[in-house]
Amino acid sequence: MSSRTPDDSTLGPLSFRPLIRQAIWGGTRLASLLHKPSTHLDDCSESWEVVDLGDDQSIVESGPHTGTTLKRLVENHSEPLLGRHAHLDAFPLLIKFLDATDRLSLQVHPDNTTASRLHPGQQGKTEAWVILAAEPDSRLWVGLKSGTTASQLETAIADDNVDSCVNSFPARTGQCLVVPAGTVHAIGAGIVLAEIQQPSDLTYRLFDWGRFGRDGSPRRIDLEHGLEAVNFDADRVVVAEMSNTKNTESVTLFQRPEFRVLHHHVTSPFELVNDNRCRILTTIGGNGSLEYDGIRIELSAGRTVMLPAEVRSVWLDTSDASDSLSLLDSHLP
Repeated sequence: MSSRTPDDSTLGPLSFRPLIRQAIWGGTRLASLLHKPSTHLDDCSESWEVVDLGDDQSIVESGPHTGTTLKRLVENHSEPLLGRHAHLDAFPLLIKFLDATDRLSLQVHPDNTTASRLHPGQQGKTEAWVILAAEPDSRLWVGLKSGTTASQLETAIADDNVDSCVNSFPARTGQCLVVPAGTVHAIGAGIVLAEIQQPSDLTYRLFDWGRFGRDGSPRRIDLEHGLEAVNFDADRVVVAEMSNTKNTESVTLFQRPEFRVLHHHVTSPFELVNDNRCRILTTIGGNGSLEYDGIRIELSAGRTVMLPAEVRSVWLDTSDASDSLSLLDSHLP
């Protein structure tokens, strides 16, 4: 980045310190693939790139707003930050990376209605995944098989036979899918992914593959609330593939009421024009840069930059003519 920075009256592009989470299913690829500060740990499970959720707060890492939480930015700079969505009292998205070296629990997230009933003041969680790396035998479990009832699912869980009720399929790099609230799901071993979601951490664990926690005891299962949250009438989840184009292009990956996500594949200078909304650019491949008003920000896999609504446009480019740059662009519809 150049030495020039915006003055205090403007926001400009913002970068935040990642919040690294640890879990028994985590690994080391957040560091090796995405350049996260986790090389001394072998159980780093998640890197929360952008979050405004209670005490979990993204903190600006450089510039005139260094040390400011995202919550404070929303409170004090709602118009320049959120633009057309300035009426919101909290940042509306949560962006993270996950590294799964073991299967995550079979789980479900409530929708907004169920969340507000069971946890007043909280919202549900619809999420979307982009698979960044997958081992040859990696699998995803997403959605119930057609006609599955609550009784059948409960029996399958008790009998350690969830595959009789839950759809699963091989995971491959480049897959993109939405997991709506109410969908039973599990991320398999050997997978690194980017996740875009509603800002909620409500999770009901249905089944944990007979696993034990760090204390040697089985981890908590919440079957009662979980079964209440499951949408047994949900449509089958559709899995798409990212484009393998060699040209500069922008493609819509997800279009939902909760969020919209574009994929920008950059091979030559590209002007990204904003339209009075806050955008989160997440680098998932290649090397390049973002330029705004004389400021240059280097981009490589794992780097996340927020573009406040007041940023009308930025230029994206690769590091050299033989490289390409791959970015997710997440924002509200």
